[in-house]
Amino acid sequence: MSAGSSKIAIYGAIGANVAIAISKFVAAFFTGSSAMLSEGIHSLVDSGNGLLLLYGVKQSEKPADARHPFGRSKELYFWSLIVAILVFSVGGGMSFYEGVEHLKHPAPITDPTWNYWVLGLSLVFEGISCFLALREFNKNRGDLSFWATLSRSKDPSIFAILMEDMAALVGLVIALAGVYFGHLLNNPLFDGGASICIGILLVSVAIFLIYKTKGLLVGEGVDGETLDSLETLARAQTGVEQVRRPLTMYMGPHDVVLALDVEFHDHLSAHEVEQAVDRLQDAIRAKHPEFKRIFVEAKGLTGKNRHPSVTDSPSPQI
Repeated sequence: MSAGSSKIAIYGAIGANVAIAISKFVAAFFTGSSAMLSEGIHSLVDSGNGLLLLYGVKQSEKPADARHPFGRSKELYFWSLIVAILVFSVGGGMSFYEGVEHLKHPAPITDPTWNYWVLGLSLVFEGISCFLALREFNKNRGDLSFWATLSRSKDPSIFAILMEDMAALVGLVIALAGVYFGHLLNNPLFDGGASICIGILLVSVAIFLIYKTKGLLVGEGVDGETLDSLETLARAQTGVEQVRRPLTMYMGPHDVVLALDVEFHDHLSAHEVEQAVDRLQDAIRAKHPEFKRIFVEAKGLTGKNRHPSVTDSPSPQI
């Protein structure tokens, strides 16, 4: 999935959330709804989060330099962690606080018409934003289930926006229920309770995002299936006798570092080992293009004549 695809989902989310936040705050001002105010805060936080993710994508695209020899792909993971913390503290925390305050000092909703109009339009806009994010999310999904794909996704600019949009849709339904039952039964506690539920929802989503981005930020590697595939490719090369378990690390959603320790048969010359390493790197890139940098430590069975190879371009150097 390209960075351009990621930006489509982010732009859609920012546009929808800005318009929705304004309408929700207007409705909250005229009706005094706590749940509506919480939803406005939620949409405002989501707008800011989209901008932070967009900034992270832009920073991660900067080329490598002397101070950042591996590039700056991890910038996206850092800003995604900041987004998750904001969802937890500002979105979830303030929504929960507003709900508790409304329970302590309940104020009945006199006319819910504003709320219904805003919530209805918000559902439409959030639905469009969620559709765009889900479409980009599904591009590399294949035959995997939604939750399996979400678990394996390494692009927070997609899964963070998708999770926020899904939480927004669920939050809108909760807010709608709080407004409806609060007005129907003339009981403002429903409105405050809805705000607390929205806060709990946002905190839950934030914890998931923190868990995902933390693993990527500290150096998560590829899954076991990919490691097995790398070993199979290495063992299939002529002259390869032994292969140690590959070492990998995600630098970014589409930038993975690979270190391979390969033992070749002693009868191979240095030139033949070089050719075998070239073929191995080509085979890996053909099947797993996400490996931008491949480090190969090639040696004979006796442990002598080590031939380190490092490449980060289609032209290997040994």
